Amino acid sequence: MTAAIGLRAQKGGCVAVGLAIEHGQPRILISTLIQTHRPGDRLSFEPFAVAAGMARDEAAAAVAEGRARQDRLAADGLQALADRLAAAGCRPTVAALLINRAGWITDLLDYSRAWTEHGPVAEGLAVREALRFGVRETGTALIEQDEKALPAYAAAVLGLAPAGIDARLKALGETVGRPWRKEQKLACLAAWVALVRDR
Repeated sequence: MTAAIGLRAQKGGCVAVGLAIEHGQPRILISTLIQTHRPGDRLSFEPFAVAAGMARDEAAAAVAEGRARQDRLAADGLQALADRLAAAGCRPTVAALLINRAGWITDLLDYSRAWTEHGPVAEGLAVREALRFGVRETGTALIEQDEKALPAYAAAVLGLAPAGIDARLKALGETVGRPWRKEQKLACLAAWVALVRDR
């Protein structure tokens, strides 16, 4: 059975939901968190904040090291998730990463230094980059879905009204327990849409 993984980045990691379609119905296999930092390791948690007071070259080196740690942890976490799905008899064929409209930011270090109040944005975008790296390392196909456009897109792909989608997401959450907040629902919906779209 094939599966999809929905990913919603947040500072320090991401929400990840593994989902399969069984007898035409979505079924959650795993709802978990993947960490892109180690406890106590501030450089992997917020590399741009750590580098904020450094000279440009020193800051670039620090961010590169922090980002390398994030990449490795994302790859390890995604591989562990893929292994858990395989143990459940499923093969992940696609990962759906939720994004926003921040694609115009091409250099996160320059952005974080020029707009210090937007440091959290750079940290979140760095986690997304780490997840892209991790998905590539697992050999899984990657699609990116705009988070704000997802509800309308999901309604078109799934052929369901928004209220029907909300009800299904609520029912799916009851099969896995807490936490089942907005982040988990969005990751779940991204995986569901990706799997239906690729069928």
